[in-house]
Amino acid sequence: MKYFLPSFLFSILAYNPCVSFGKPPNVILIMTDDQGYGDLGCHGNPVLKTPNMDRLYADSIRLTNYHVSPFCTPTRAALMTGRYPARTGAYRTSSGRSNLHHDEITMANYFSDAGYMTGLIAKWHLGDNAPCRPQDRGFQDVIWHKGGGIGQAPDYWGNDQFDDVYERNGKYEKFDGYATDVWFRESISFVERNKQKPFFLYLSTNAPHSPFKVPEKWSAPYRDSVTWKGGAEFYGMISNLDHNLGLLRSKLTELGISDNTILIFTTDNGTAKGNGGPGGDLNGYRGFNAGMRGQKSTIFEGGHRVPLFFHWPKGKLTGGEDRNNLSAHLDILPTLAELCGLKINPSRHLDGRSLAHHLKDSNATAHRDHLIVQLHGGARFISKEVPWLMSCVIEGDWRLLEGDKLYNVSTDLMQRHNLAEKEPAMVSRMRKIYENFWISVSPRMTPVCLDLGNPAENPTLLCSQDWRLPTGNPPWNFGEINQLKKITGPWHVNVKESGKYRFTLRQFPKVAKKPLCAVRARIQIADKEISKPIPQGANDIEFELSLKPGETTLKTFLYTKDNQVGGAYFTEVKYLKEL
Repeated sequence: MKYFLPSFLFSILAYNPCVSFGKPPNVILIMTDDQGYGDLGCHGNPVLKTPNMDRLYADSIRLTNYHVSPFCTPTRAALMTGRYPARTGAYRTSSGRSNLHHDEITMANYFSDAGYMTGLIAKWHLGDNAPCRPQDRGFQDVIWHKGGGIGQAPDYWGNDQFDDVYERNGKYEKFDGYATDVWFRESISFVERNKQKPFFLYLSTNAPHSPFKVPEKWSAPYRDSVTWKGGAEFYGMISNLDHNLGLLRSKLTELGISDNTILIFTTDNGTAKGNGGPGGDLNGYRGFNAGMRGQKSTIFEGGHRVPLFFHWPKGKLTGGEDRNNLSAHLDILPTLAELCGLKINPSRHLDGRSLAHHLKDSNATAHRDHLIVQLHGGARFISKEVPWLMSCVIEGDWRLLEGDKLYNVSTDLMQRHNLAEKEPAMVSRMRKIYENFWISVSPRMTPVCLDLGNPAENPTLLCSQDWRLPTGNPPWNFGEINQLKKITGPWHVNVKESGKYRFTLRQFPKVAKKPLCAVRARIQIADKEISKPIPQGANDIEFELSLKPGETTLKTFLYTKDNQVGGAYFTEVKYLKEL
């Protein structure tokens, strides 16, 4: 007897290769930090050796016109939600603007709901406190460092990328070895434990983000050829990444799961060390940026166009082919949803569009005609949410920067020639695209509260990196904490339960065991304000207050004997009991 499928099922199978009677594909999404488009051998870098990245490039479908945000947090927010960073609340790297709104649904939520085992390893940078941590946002197995990099203020005190302490599923643990080696070793362990079930692994390395540290054997080959400051270490970090990528791919093959694993390689913004200046390579070799102007934290092409490789043998995403249509970080979630059969919540407005057809067919119609890239707050870190500042509208080969500078990257990749006066109609049309974007996203650029009294994290340790300041950055790394800068700011918090709370104020984390350099402390929260002297030599000072539920702000003050004032960079809040 012959069996026939209805025609609509043939259509589904034709366009969605994961809809089959076999196991859904695994997904490994690798995102490196601060590695630009030119920081790979396969993209023409004449010095850097990346044989495993080059091999993946040769095996993959490559998106050559793929754009992200110019900084790490907004790229990660867009990647996880499929929505413009400004909508998500996480559109800056600090200053209380790097936490996802509580109603956002992440890629991990969707995979978890579909029966996948979900894992995050290394960098999150979308919230260090409940309910914004990765384990609150759909990840079931988590090993991570806090903040935006190792050695930043929320990270475990003293971490330096060697034999560090990271958090595993809510508990701190000492890990032996160099950070990148640890991340890949734990990734391989995750894969081995979950090889019999579909899994989603987000491997988001801190490398090659500063501080530029790597075992000498990786940086030594670049000592003679890369003489710019930190260059040998930067390239060494990438070489070490490349080595570990090879180990991971070998393990997938050994386990027999490589063919049905969607392996994605990308980066979060333009290069941190490659040359992105308008004059090209100066004073000899100073990095390679594939002919583009700009690097991390700029809105020129080199700040936001990055590599993206898709590899999935079972889904026929192989062969070393390029796709040149405009694509973005916003598109990864809907693409994986289509490839893996995930159900997107219909109430969510996604700004991304699936690339699935585009990946499979080089002649497919473009799935998007424009994109907005914006470094909200700008390179000057003006925190006020304003339109146009550090914005880039992308349409075809055109780039409109800050509403009045127009470039055509097909003829001027270094963006030296402003064509705005010659092309007023193009400027007008692209300005309208941006104006509609701003009207749509700006209402969501509001503070995201961190929970006090949440049973998932009690006590919670607040860090100065999340102070929401009107301008500039709060103390955000170990070096700035050690300077004891005389600055303070508010945390936006949500008191979950009515009751008594203990507030423990410190200038250094508890594990540092350092005394307060202050003589008096003051705390403000809701309608409460209390002040008290600090005993000489005390490492911390405690306050207990009774609070009612609701959103409010918390602000701390530590006064020196000459009445200079700074904040308690680390404030632990514990819910004690119900009133």
